[in-house]
Amino acid sequence: MRINLASVLVDDQDKALRFYTEVLGFVKKTEVPIGEDRWLTVVSPDDPDGTELVLEPDGHPAAKPFKQALVEDGIPYTSFAVDDVHAEFARLSGLGVRFTQEPVEMGPVTVAVLDDTCGNLIQIAHQK
Repeated sequence: MRINLASVLVDDQDKALRFYTEVLGFVKKTEVPIGEDRWLTVVSPDDPDGTELVLEPDGHPAAKPFKQALVEDGIPYTSFAVDDVHAEFARLSGLGVRFTQEPVEMGPVTVAVLDDTCGNLIQIAHQK
């Protein structure tokens, strides 16, 4: 058994697609219309056949309060692996990304937390 999909709840699929591709560097994999929304996924350019991230509309009544509670408590919705948190922090900051937590060393792991502009905090992390 392996993970083939993971989701992030977004308030606007177009805005999310721009942020996740143009800023974070993922590439669009799938886009299929489903009513007013789309089945919309992105993948790492380094692993185009790997795990897909679904940019899932947050229209369910429980989604927005859930996301808001996580943000208010400073809890990231998910985490993405990077080769170097400090370098990625510098690159993304230069692109105007807002971080709620600058890089922090936590034993063998370095993490930082960013705002994805779609209602989520996202952690980036690397292990030494």
